[in-house]
Order: sequence, then C-alpha cells, then structure tokens
Amino acid sequence: MVQILLFVAGLAGLVGGAELLVRGASRLALAVGISPLVVGLTVVAFGTSAPEMAVSTGAVLNGQTDLSIGNVVGSNIFNILFILGVSALITPLVVDRQLIRQEVPILIGSSMLLMVLSLDGEIGLSDGAQLLVLVVAYTLILIRQSRAVTAADASSAAPEDLPPVPAGWRGSLPVQLLLIGAGLAMLVLGSNALVESSVAFARALGISELVIGLTIVSIGTSLPEVATSITAALKGERDIAVGNVVGSNIFNILGCVGLAGVVAAGTGAGGLPVPETALRFDLWVMLAVAFACLPVFLTGKEISRWEGGVFLAYYVAYTLYLLLAAQQHAALSVYSAAMLGFVLPLTVVTLVVSTVRSHPSTAATG
Repeated sequence: MVQILLFVAGLAGLVGGAELLVRGASRLALAVGISPLVVGLTVVAFGTSAPEMAVSTGAVLNGQTDLSIGNVVGSNIFNILFILGVSALITPLVVDRQLIRQEVPILIGSSMLLMVLSLDGEIGLSDGAQLLVLVVAYTLILIRQSRAVTAADASSAAPEDLPPVPAGWRGSLPVQLLLIGAGLAMLVLGSNALVESSVAFARALGISELVIGLTIVSIGTSLPEVATSITAALKGERDIAVGNVVGSNIFNILGCVGLAGVVAAGTGAGGLPVPETALRFDLWVMLAVAFACLPVFLTGKEISRWEGGVFLAYYVAYTLYLLLAAQQHAALSVYSAAMLGFVLPLTVVTLVVSTVRSHPSTAATG
C-alpha cells in the first residue's frame, strides 16, 4: 500500500510539474516571438517529455539503468500507437505539411541513430553528448524558422491584429521563472517517487525493470502527452494533437537518452547500458512505429479512424507480448508466429496500398 501511494504521488508530481513547466515556458517563448506551432513542437513537447527525462535520469542515478531505457522506448511506442490511436478514434487527425516533410523524417532518423549507437551495448559519453547537441541544434532550427515566419506575419499584419501583451502577473518574467522552477522541482520529486515504487513493484512481481519501464512507467510519464493530445482532439485542434506526439518522441530520444547517457558516464559507469532484450526487440518496435508514421500520415494527410484503430490494436498486441514474455507463457511462441507471419505482413500491405491509392487525390488537391 505504501508503494502504491508513492507511485500515485510520483505520477501526480510528474503531471503537475510538467503543467507548471509548460505554462511558464510557453509564455516566455511567445514573448520572444515564437509561433504557437513551434511552441507546440518545442516548449510543449519538451515539457511533456520532462517526466521521461526526469525518470530516466533519476533511474540512472539510482542504478536502475534498465528502467531508464525502458521508459524512453516504451513512451515512444505508447505515444504513437496509443495516444494517436485514441485521438484518431475521437476525430480524424489532420497532419500538418511541415510534420510530413520535416518532423517525421527527423523522428525516423533519430530512431535509426539510437539503434546504431546502441549496437555496442551502451550509450557512452560521446553518444550522449552527440544526442544532446542534436536536440539543441533541432530546437534552434525550429526557433529560427518560427521567428522568420512570425516576423513576416507581423510586418504584413495591422496593429490591431497582433496578439496583445499579457498583462499583470501573466506577463511578469519573475512569475514565469518561478513557475518553471516549481515545475522542475515537482518533476524531480515525482520522478524519484515513481522510480522507487516501480522498482519495488518489479521485485515483488518478479518482473524485470525493463518490462516495468516499458509498460507502467512509460504510460505514467506519458500522461501529459495523453492529456494534451486527447484534449486537443476534442477541441478540434487536431494538428496540435499530432505535433505534440511527434515532437515529444524526438525529444525523448535526443534529450532524455542523451542526458541519461552523459549522467551515466559521469557516475563512473562508463555509459548507459542497453539491455540485450531491448536491442533484440523493443528498439526495433520503436523504429518500426516511427516508420509507420510516414505512410499513415501520407494517406490523405490525416490519420483516419481505421488507422487509429490499427495503431491502438498494435499497442494492445505489443503489451500482451511483453506480459507473455515476462511470464515465459507457453502461448508466447504461437502468439509471436501469428504476429510475424500474418498480422504484420497484412498491415504492411494495407498501408502500402492505401499510400499508393492516396497519391492521385493528394496530387489533385495539392
């Protein structure tokens, strides 16, 4: 009971801390001329990825490295398959052209880079530093693009059309910095509680820390993404629902794994070990999910309800596989054969056909 309460308190700290961080940082970003779209891809994406970063780094400091890798990989799989799946079932999700041309290829490239860096069994100091440099460069590129667009829009807009400057405490720099600081503090405390309780669950249930990270912890740290994307879908802001997920996944790989690798090297461990199980299976699933975004996003530039249903069904299938593998269940071999021999090929063929059929209509409307 104590561990359950600690787990719930940790989740509450993560969600509350991310909310404060996003509120403070987004207002600062808008104040310096960054567009709402890029705020979603950078500030909001970073804020909703902050729980993953806090948990992954905290797990490394506590010596629970499998939990660190499992959290990031599991969150990326959950974000696309579950969050986009549920959001698309609520309403078909419009995909912004920039996401198709820039962000999705960057997500695929980041996933491939993580696979390559993991082949030697760990994310070392140079690997982590490389990922952090890339996330900084990516953020600066987005900000530069946004400020150029914002400046062009402002020069052609009438003064009455420009957004008003926030008044009172909403426009106060010290208040926003205080919100950011409070959010970071809650994230640190929440991550420590979540890691401690999750490790206790793993030991009590006889389940590996990797599986706990891939399931319970990854779902818990993805709650900000769940709330943001589903709320955006319900409000009709469908491009935000997609942009939040794609941006968060890029930050998870480049920022969270990069920082965890650097911290692990700083503790004298040499680097962040990548579990053999994750290297053989889970990282490949994460990479396949990233690749799946491209044909799905291209079919009419939206995620339809049936595609959302496929995403959601695959997340259920993936989670069931993890549970069967953790228990070494007798049905595991039959289940794996059915997925690899029938379900996956059928899905690939369906996505390819849908993509080919969408090209004529896409060209006509473009």
